[in-house]
Amino acid sequence: MSLDKNLERIQIIDFGSQFTQLIARRIRELGAYSEIVSHKKSKSIKNISKIKGIILSGGPMSVYGIKQPSYNKKILNMNIPVLGICFGHQIISKQLGGSVKKSKSREYGLAKVKQLNKSLLTEGFFNKNKTSDVWMSHSDEVTKIPKNFKVIGSSNSSKNCLIENSDKSIYGIQFHPEVTHTKNGKKLIKNFIYKICKIKKNWSPKDQKNKLISEIRNQVGNSKVICALSGGVDSSVAAKLIHQAIGKKLNCIFVNTGLLRKSEEGQVINTFKKKFKMNLIYVNATNIFLKKLKNIEDPEKKRKIIGGLFIEIFEKYSKKIKNVKFLAQGTLYPDLIESKSVTGSQTSKIKSHHNVGGLPKKMKLKLVEPLKYLFKDEVRKLGFELKLSKEIISRHPFPGPGLAIRMPGKITDEKIKILKEADYYFINGLRKHNLYNKIWQAYAALLPVKTVGVMGDNRTYEYICLLRAITSDDGMTADFYDFDKNFMQEISNKIINNIKGVNRVVYDITSKPPSTIELE
Repeated sequence: MSLDKNLERIQIIDFGSQFTQLIARRIRELGAYSEIVSHKKSKSIKNISKIKGIILSGGPMSVYGIKQPSYNKKILNMNIPVLGICFGHQIISKQLGGSVKKSKSREYGLAKVKQLNKSLLTEGFFNKNKTSDVWMSHSDEVTKIPKNFKVIGSSNSSKNCLIENSDKSIYGIQFHPEVTHTKNGKKLIKNFIYKICKIKKNWSPKDQKNKLISEIRNQVGNSKVICALSGGVDSSVAAKLIHQAIGKKLNCIFVNTGLLRKSEEGQVINTFKKKFKMNLIYVNATNIFLKKLKNIEDPEKKRKIIGGLFIEIFEKYSKKIKNVKFLAQGTLYPDLIESKSVTGSQTSKIKSHHNVGGLPKKMKLKLVEPLKYLFKDEVRKLGFELKLSKEIISRHPFPGPGLAIRMPGKITDEKIKILKEADYYFINGLRKHNLYNKIWQAYAALLPVKTVGVMGDNRTYEYICLLRAITSDDGMTADFYDFDKNFMQEISNKIINNIKGVNRVVYDITSKPPSTIELE
């Protein structure tokens, strides 16, 4: 998000962490403005007078590696409060005379930190037993703290995991307070930005909406925009936001890939063309997509083929509309995180989302992505500000490549038919039992393996249907939903008894990490 020069802010220096934007999101939740800049560009930070605090993010690098990360080392001498998280904690320690070494035992996942000293940073963070549950993700540790620092908290594998120099307002923490698994992490961030940095509240969902509308108008000018509309919450919010910004200069294109959920095309057309009165072009490209995807098994190839075909269709129809120069997408920050580095830092690539890494290198249309620095729940809040219906805002996420990434292996007409029906029974079951809105995302998938079963005393050899339902705040971390046994049994029976081709139903109980939410 571009900087408003008149706003005081917390400056986040990104070293390539998967969670960097999550830090910014927590700050926005707390009512303060923040900006992210790559560590490579930290030497040219402007408007220093408006920076009330600096946060150094985590990252995949090592402070003692061959390639040392470049960054503005003057940061620690600017008389501005600094908080280092994970790798940022190690950066601080090394630069100021401490030592960082490879840990004897790595810490990934939940850990317990014990309070050793009091600190303004940790007020309300520790429980009555002087401990706190935190989320760790590191293989290096600070073995010697810098001069004039003291240890505030310690874990079993990281004795110097929380340190401070209160005189200079410099703090280092080895764990990640920005993820929800750190029980009181938000409290720690709040202490830093308000008690230590003393920034004033200056941010809200309404501010965000107005800022995004202004940015869209500035980017687009007098040109027209076509919007890739799927009917999901992301593209719906993006379309409504852009429509509010430029009105009739927006043309939405809804592409039926043949890989949508059951009856989805009718719902989208009814909502946006008839209800919202938007310019909507419906393209039935089922044959084109399925032909291109025939015999393709590799998930990355699927995503790139789908992403490329979308662009071909959008560019084709853009020629039929005068003065179209932009393509709008409902891209979210988690898509960017998993596909590529946003700031130019060394972020690890997880998968190529069709609307990011799956896009062709050469495009005639310029991208408009107003939601690209937001998380799903932030988008939903924005949707309410835009007065979208609760039905649209509460919809579970659905990937752009659709069912293609929910059936590992080859895509066939038979598999698509089976999967549409299985997903229909699962989602309807959630709605029937008032579970749909308790779950962040749920879906059915079809595994590329057949197993032996028995039906009516006869042998069957059919597919395995996998069900997945998760709870999450932002899509960056997720836990499986703990269903009642009777519910699972009911859904399993529905699927097996009503869908020919499935004789076994399994439930995915893997969290993120280590898995991703979708299978591919």
